[in-house]
Amino acid sequence: MLVAFSVTPIGVGEDVGAYVADAVRVVRESGLPNRTDAMFTTLEGDWDEVLDVVKRACEAVQAVGAGRVSLVLKADIRPGVADALTTKVATVERLLANRDE
Repeated sequence: MLVAFSVTPIGVGEDVGAYVADAVRVVRESGLPNRTDAMFTTLEGDWDEVLDVVKRACEAVQAVGAGRVSLVLKADIRPGVADALTTKVATVERLLANRDE
């Protein structure tokens, strides 16, 4: 499955980069395929391992002083598909390149 999620600390002010970095650190240390952009971190794996990482990312934000955390999560659950993190993007890029010819 693919999970795109965003963890935001509540009540810590506007500068949340250090909190987000703690969440992303948990994701990267998980060893699961992942990608972070300006709005979301996308993670690939099975249900249990992905949701465990999301939970630990939220807990990491709480551990550094955010008493309240907002979590936005979107999931693509498609059994039997592997490497969707890169192949979905590659498909769109290929289609865009073909259309431009």
